[in-house]
Amino acid sequence: MPEETQGASPAHDKFHRELGELKARLLELAQAAEAAIEHSITALLHRDADLARQVITGDRAVNSQEEAIDGECVRLIALFQPVAIDLRQLMAVDHISAELERIGDSATNIAEEVLSLQHLLTKPSHYDLPRMAQQVREMVRRSLQAFLTQDTKLAREVCLADDDIDSLDRSIIQDLLGEMTGDPAAIPPGICQINIVRNLERVGDHATNVAEQVVFMVEGESIRHRCQG
Repeated sequence: MPEETQGASPAHDKFHRELGELKARLLELAQAAEAAIEHSITALLHRDADLARQVITGDRAVNSQEEAIDGECVRLIALFQPVAIDLRQLMAVDHISAELERIGDSATNIAEEVLSLQHLLTKPSHYDLPRMAQQVREMVRRSLQAFLTQDTKLAREVCLADDDIDSLDRSIIQDLLGEMTGDPAAIPPGICQINIVRNLERVGDHATNVAEQVVFMVEGESIRHRCQG
């Protein structure tokens, strides 16, 4: 039986209009967070200090967008007192916006490491970093698609993809530690790259958290720490 929501009243219609507007603002935040990650990786691969600085400067706008969405979620809950799936959707928007803001933070961290690498790295970065970055970006994109379409199957697939990111995280760091052990000069750039890898792994975690929110929103089931295929 479908879950009951508020009746088809003018207030209910107004709530759904405002929820739709809020989701549109969430998409703008998602685009900003995705762009931040993409630009930070581009800055890394091309050693583009100017682009890295743009990512760092742009983080303020991402933070402001997240704060505005959080405030609007609080306002809508207080004003309309939604229940059932309406409340779950609003809660999901709030949680997802927080995850996107953290993705922006990780992009900023990567950009800061890029600036540090400018005078440290004399050879290409680890060969698997671009692959890890692409997979992480894909996880973010698919998690947001799952949210927009309320596709719990896709959301669960995103959760499962996090295992591959964790595997890349371990293998890249192991390689870098091996290089650092054999060559003291490799330690400073190695540490920077390890910090980048750890931030990419966190972005994968945030995408997973978004996907988990989709399952909760649609099915009312919490799958935190136990994503199911």
